[in-house]
Amino acid sequence: MTKAGAEMAGLVIDSSVALAWFLPGEGSSQTLALLEQTTEEGALVPGLWRIEIANVLLVAERRRRITEAQRMRALAALGSLPIRTDPNMADHAWTTILEIAAAHELTVYDAAYLELSLRAALPLATLDDALQRAARTIGVVLLGHR
Repeated sequence: MTKAGAEMAGLVIDSSVALAWFLPGEGSSQTLALLEQTTEEGALVPGLWRIEIANVLLVAERRRRITEAQRMRALAALGSLPIRTDPNMADHAWTTILEIAAAHELTVYDAAYLELSLRAALPLATLDDALQRAARTIGVVLLGHR
């Protein structure tokens, strides 16, 4: 995917950023700014993003951090945002994504976000410390970092 293939996307967001918009005590002025940027410019996510979001929200509900109604509202709100899913993630899973994960001691899941940022030539928004370190090493522009 080239920059042209990422039209209508101003950034790549990982699940830590999107979940901060909805989980109690997780949000900040930085994450709210990223929500505004996502609303205005659109975002791009790897194919695993929706699964990660669904899992974390379900676990938060099971742990009574949020209610079922809050989970449903969060999913509806995320579904209304201009967030596009990259259809080509699986094509890179056993090559570039795995290589990035191995080289930077990341999970393959986290490496998928970094690989997508590189391939789409977009900045990465993450709150994950290990992913931020790897992005800095590779030279990916970071948004939302601490």
